[in-house]
Amino acid sequence: MRQLHRDLEIIFAVVLSVIGSQSHLLAQGYPTKPIRIVAGFAAGGPTEVIARVAGQKLSDKWGQPVIVETRSGAGGNIAAEYVARAAPDGYTLLLPAFAHAVNPSLYAKLPFDTKKDFAPVALLATSANVLAIHPSIPARSLRELIALAKMQRTPLTYGSAGVATASHLAGELFKSMAGIQITHIPYKGAAPASVDLLGGHISCAFPGVSLVLPHYRSGRMRLIGTTSAQRSATLPEVPTLAEGGLKGFEVISWYGLLAPAALPVELVSRLHHEVVRGLAEVDAIERLQAIGVGASAITTAEFAAFLNREQEKWARVIRSAGLQAQ
Repeated sequence: MRQLHRDLEIIFAVVLSVIGSQSHLLAQGYPTKPIRIVAGFAAGGPTEVIARVAGQKLSDKWGQPVIVETRSGAGGNIAAEYVARAAPDGYTLLLPAFAHAVNPSLYAKLPFDTKKDFAPVALLATSANVLAIHPSIPARSLRELIALAKMQRTPLTYGSAGVATASHLAGELFKSMAGIQITHIPYKGAAPASVDLLGGHISCAFPGVSLVLPHYRSGRMRLIGTTSAQRSATLPEVPTLAEGGLKGFEVISWYGLLAPAALPVELVSRLHHEVVRGLAEVDAIERLQAIGVGASAITTAEFAAFLNREQEKWARVIRSAGLQAQ
């Protein structure tokens, strides 16, 4: 019996060695054909732009085409399911966004597991939102706005780009942490919400920095704070909401790169290294800044931990707000 155990251990070790060698050879020869990056949101938005910037950098490095394929719908779930079922060979990748961490709590059932079915590769880019109010609202700081909401003499409203978007959940987190009630008004996109904020039809909103910047500069919107942990490089004079009194408040829109779960570690490492290095180049930085996002350079392990924190955080907010996908 002992001999049998020894024989099995030897066979197991040999199998692992062969698998490791094959993975190493696969990584060394990769890529030998076009790579697809699947984006889960409509063409023309930041998800597609970031995918194209990252894809071009990989193509320049490896000499193989990188094709951006849009499979929009169901909050990014259609694209995620497609990639989860793809071969783990590095030729089909997913560019997920904020919704990827929200959907497990928002939908009663998903055809994939966001933790088990994907290998985190890289956090590509992030962007902050801001708490913007109409100038008619008599508040010039976060504390004044919270005090005004608690008085409830004039019911406040906030607009969002839609249910369960970053701008919506930022508002729900704000309400929860501040202990106030503000009525949510969902719109079909960030632009219509901003138009109504400019017109004074809603009290406030949590749009992206790039969307509100010209209106803030012209005085048509007042900025109470940014939703990021650190001040925005674009708006260094605007404090964070955490600085304003909501300690620990942080909401960022983010965009990453995922692969099917069984992708060899060597390929994950190669993809991470090349895409992060490519997005750190000047032309890539300028293209990302043009759409209001900044490149990220955290490790794969840090990205995996970030995804777990995001999913747990928004699960609590969604439960508290009683949200569910229709």
